[in-house]
Amino acid sequence: MRFFVALPFLFLGFCAGSAQEKKAAAKHEKDIVFGKGGDQDMQLDLARPDGEGPFPGVVCVHGGGWRGGKRQDLTKLIDLLAERGFVAATVSYRLSPAHQFPAQIEDCKAAVRFLRANAANFRLKTDRIGAMGFSAGGHLVSLMGTADNDAKLEGQGGNPEQSSRVQAVVNFFGPTDMTTRTWDKKAEEFFLVPFLGGTFEDKKDAYVKSSPIHYVTKDDPPFLFFHGDKDELVKIEHSQKLSKKLQETGVPAKLVTMEGAAHGWSGEKLTQTLDQTVEFFKEKLK
Repeated sequence: MRFFVALPFLFLGFCAGSAQEKKAAAKHEKDIVFGKGGDQDMQLDLARPDGEGPFPGVVCVHGGGWRGGKRQDLTKLIDLLAERGFVAATVSYRLSPAHQFPAQIEDCKAAVRFLRANAANFRLKTDRIGAMGFSAGGHLVSLMGTADNDAKLEGQGGNPEQSSRVQAVVNFFGPTDMTTRTWDKKAEEFFLVPFLGGTFEDKKDAYVKSSPIHYVTKDDPPFLFFHGDKDELVKIEHSQKLSKKLQETGVPAKLVTMEGAAHGWSGEKLTQTLDQTVEFFKEKLK
């Protein structure tokens, strides 16, 4: 399906060069166990700048329809972010159909709590952590930005004394409202049924509970959205609706429409959007 074609190639030909000042990414750590997902160890990879810090952080979440993809897809991204002065982590989460929602968001939230609990080791500012994700990862980081403790999506992944809240969110073409049918039956059967455990008619509560737009409040962090206006898999109205609701609630939110783009882009367009992402995080986290 097109979904799996777009994401693996997102970072091919990736260009880290721009007019922005770079800093050397001096420290790389792989396969760090950040917590438990059910009975399995969950891992992240991390890159951080040279220097004493502490530095702001960014948690990066891969896409793949909640059923595919891997954290290593975003290795070049965390390198870029470390060069720009951020402690950056790319995290794994449990995948469907073996694991249904809310396993995926529980794992992402556990990663944030772990980073806070170990901030001194990673030279991380505990009150300056952002999140960015692509497609299904965009959905998960949007939940990270909107769903607080009352949503009961924290899970049992570890470090319960720490907060999982993030201070800025960047969503690249991720779904935000599972209660409005914008997909065809084939996509529902392939992606949503394994993820949420059934069709909308069968599992209405799960479709509501997994919708970031359902949790918007005035204390949510600022959001930045990127979305192609030709995206047929995740319609641009997902980003339009959530950005509008955030704005109406008083939360800073901006949507950048990628004209002519479908579900993902590469080359110069990718470089430009990543530069905008870095500037957004610099403004909101530093």
